[in-house]
Amino acid sequence: MAERAALEELVKLQGERVRGLKQQKASAELIEEEVAKLLKLKAQLGPDESKQKFVLKTPKGTRDYSPRQMAVREKVFDVIIRCFKRHGAEVIDTPVFELKDFDIAGNFDPMIPDAECLKIMCEILSSLQIGDFLVKVNDRRILDGMFAICGVSDSKFRTICSSVDKLDKVSWEEVKNEMVGEKGLAPEVADRIGDYVQQHGGVSLVEQLLQDPKLSQNKQALEGLGDLKLLFEYLTLFGIDDKISFDLSLARGLDYYTGVIYEAVLLQTPAQAGEEPLGVGSVAAGGRYDGLVGMFDPKGRKVPCVGLSIGVERIFSIVEQRLEALEEKVRTTETQVLVASAQKKLLEERLKLVSELWDAGIKAELLYKKNPKLLNQLQYCEEAGIPLVAIIGEQELKDGVIKLRSVTSREEVDVRREDLVEEIKRRTGQPLCIC
Repeated sequence: MAERAALEELVKLQGERVRGLKQQKASAELIEEEVAKLLKLKAQLGPDESKQKFVLKTPKGTRDYSPRQMAVREKVFDVIIRCFKRHGAEVIDTPVFELKDFDIAGNFDPMIPDAECLKIMCEILSSLQIGDFLVKVNDRRILDGMFAICGVSDSKFRTICSSVDKLDKVSWEEVKNEMVGEKGLAPEVADRIGDYVQQHGGVSLVEQLLQDPKLSQNKQALEGLGDLKLLFEYLTLFGIDDKISFDLSLARGLDYYTGVIYEAVLLQTPAQAGEEPLGVGSVAAGGRYDGLVGMFDPKGRKVPCVGLSIGVERIFSIVEQRLEALEEKVRTTETQVLVASAQKKLLEERLKLVSELWDAGIKAELLYKKNPKLLNQLQYCEEAGIPLVAIIGEQELKDGVIKLRSVTSREEVDVRREDLVEEIKRRTGQPLCIC
């Protein structure tokens, strides 16, 4: 035991030496030499069999989030949920693995709910300020008609769709090689598909395809194009038509989508003037799925539905990366005011005041020390982003006032104690009463 204790002391001293060298920014060679000595001592020490080892792990399928990450998540969720509610959404609970789930179900006139879903998607992505984005739109019926007139057999429909859907990531030549070389499609059929799927634009492209001599003769394609033309009329009224691109290569989720499909992608700035912006990833998607809900109805009743999902995990990552790049501070609490003291022996008064604020619905804190220094209390507010400090002092107690300090401007005013709650709510924009 004595020998082990001596080795432990040597490991401790050597560890302190390594840390000291790092703080002094010693040469890499010297630090490496001392680290090697430390590792050698640790090897001699070996494991302590008397100590039981516990390995803490998060449950499978879950992860932990830091206060900073949780603050970002809550802000993103708040933007999404406020937008959903602004459009009259009712809230349901879904399993934790679901994306942030908006759907309109019922028999309505064509394209009105579809247009609102696209409006909601644009509102959310604009509010999150994660960069320029584009919403690609297509229609299952147009794809069905296009593949039919190009000569794709029903048995190859799904597999050819999956190839076409890769056009946002790889070139047409690579997609064609896959369709012909791996999936057995005739080269001339692939060329006919290529003439269509490389096109994208706005309502003018819809009108152009309505005049297409072959596509316009297909009943399904004609229905889809007619609805898309109507959709663009509504999108123009909503003021978002400049964010929407009719893209014939979009072929996602066709196992259940029955009509309009859409996908939002973030854009990166083009490297050269005149180049088109490139998509850097999908952050939202949706479409019309008129046949899905009826599959779960015992009577098989058809329930038309259209909806959208927001890719919250990807958005969280983007927001976190942006904040790190800009070195922006993220508030991890919603505390509105810190109750502080200017002199010693005022813990009881701080406790009474913070309790009054809590009872009045104010988000308040105090430091868990009997006699904290005022400077330390003010520094804590700056670090935590707390906007106000309510300072108690002996003179303030005699005068029946509280000194209210703005952390950012450092301005201080004396507020009568009975008026403090109202003043804090006024400054923080909190409602003065619950009606």
